[in-house]
Amino acid sequence: MLDTTMLNDFIVEAKAATYVGDGVPRLPCRPGSHDIGYERGDWRYLDNYFGGTDFAGQEVVWFGEPVWAMNYFGCVIAPDLIDGRAAGTVIKAALSAMYRQGRFLGGMEFDHPLGRYIDRSEGGCNRFSGHECIMVDGRKAYVLDYCGGLVIP
Repeated sequence: MLDTTMLNDFIVEAKAATYVGDGVPRLPCRPGSHDIGYERGDWRYLDNYFGGTDFAGQEVVWFGEPVWAMNYFGCVIAPDLIDGRAAGTVIKAALSAMYRQGRFLGGMEFDHPLGRYIDRSEGGCNRFSGHECIMVDGRKAYVLDYCGGLVIP
């Protein structure tokens, strides 16, 4: 039986070391995709996505076999208020703060000079869904929806 506390800890560690930590990109596993991964012992993590300012992707964790996955789609919806680079700056700062708390779920509000990051999620590491956004001048400027959980053969 998979220890979900260990899984949660690895997910936080991997997320902090990859996108947020400016990890080293890997060769794409699918044509046109961007890959960034992390490994520790028997644990392996891969974030594979398409796009840039508007993007879709999937994160997978293996512990010998695939054990967890998350899908996401995000986009800038008010380019007059924020661009992809600024949104990334806000997101990295907010997620860094969340990961320092040892979690990647449970909601978060974070104020940054470029916008207010808001995340809401339901569920736990085994099954969850959520929505993040960046508010600029009281308007939603960026949104992302995500869902995932354990994958059991």
